[in-house]
Amino acid sequence: MDDQELGFKAGDVIEVMDATNREWWWGRVADGEGWFPASFVRLRVNQDEPADNYEAPRAGAGETEDSIPEAQSCKDQMRTNVINEILSTERDYIKHLRDICEGYVRQCRKREDMFSEEQLRTIFGNIEDIYRCQKAFVKALEQKFNTERPHLSELGACFLEHQADFQIYSEYCNNHPNACVELSRLTKLSKYVYFFEACRLLQRMIDISLDGFLLTPVQKICKYPLQLAELLKYTHPQHRDFKNVEAALHAMKNVAQLINERKRRLENIDKIAQWQSSIEDWEGEDLLVRSSELIYSGELTRVTQPQAKSQQRMFFLFDRQLIYCKKDLLRRDVLYYKGRLDMDDLEVVDVEDGKDRDLHVSVKNAFRLYCGATGDSHLLCARKPEQKQRWLKAFAREREQASPSLSCRGSRPC
Repeated sequence: MDDQELGFKAGDVIEVMDATNREWWWGRVADGEGWFPASFVRLRVNQDEPADNYEAPRAGAGETEDSIPEAQSCKDQMRTNVINEILSTERDYIKHLRDICEGYVRQCRKREDMFSEEQLRTIFGNIEDIYRCQKAFVKALEQKFNTERPHLSELGACFLEHQADFQIYSEYCNNHPNACVELSRLTKLSKYVYFFEACRLLQRMIDISLDGFLLTPVQKICKYPLQLAELLKYTHPQHRDFKNVEAALHAMKNVAQLINERKRRLENIDKIAQWQSSIEDWEGEDLLVRSSELIYSGELTRVTQPQAKSQQRMFFLFDRQLIYCKKDLLRRDVLYYKGRLDMDDLEVVDVEDGKDRDLHVSVKNAFRLYCGATGDSHLLCARKPEQKQRWLKAFAREREQASPSLSCRGSRPC
């Protein structure tokens, strides 16, 4: 985040020091002062008062002929305030996106000596696609806006009609960390610092660095559920827009959840790639060909044949495959690849403590992995009973994640 950008979280009360700029205000919270997007806060007028304050008094509580219409009028005004805020912030956001696309992206494309297409894609992601979708969304909102009686506006349907379009934010949010890394690298060179500053000045944008401007779409997609929750709060159940607003709130929460889930998966993929690169003597296909998540890991004793010396191995359970490695004798943080097992062809069997009837050795905290294709079996022992139970639960979870359409093969006593 830029040094002059104000950091805050939902629920914080910001004292506005300077609101002369329409898009960015200067404010103060307990931790300091700085610029913040005006479209991401709302003024504390009456909006944060409970909706109950505007309900009609109950019979016998001093009810008058004018009390019910007056209470409803207050609630209608509150709904008008929220609708005006939604439209105002959307128009400001469109200008913000236009400034980035015209002030930065377009200018960067002219400088092929400074930026490759790949660099531009890394820095700006799919922000031009977002700009196009948001323009269509704002147009739809304005068509639904009732200028004479704003509280009767039906905005819920607009969100429902465009909910699929909002999923393009997933790509942008997932790419944003890469954009920050690339900008950090480029701005160590003075020519890029001067170029980006010239772009900002020519577009007459507020004094915030480019990475601060590029954070706005990430913040914006997270704000929609908050705005819709506020709109629903002041929408009467009998209002024509009530069910649509209720459905839109649920839909936008799902969009935010989907974006977070995709982001988590991408982070997992990156971690898996880094982990594999750290393993010595790797053989076979890359993990990411079949797997996308590490489910569980730990040290187990592998018993291969009667009277043989037990082998201590590190096991890593991913969706669809189990990798096992050997620790370096001197450098215990170094792992050597020793093999893998296909989880789609394995059956996990709980083994009771005592003498194993196949290998004729005494075992404790053990379980066996049967390979259906080859008929091979692998006897593994944990150090403690609770560790064994964690492994059995992890195997069950792996089947649920990897084969959701198939019934999970349960453990059976041996």
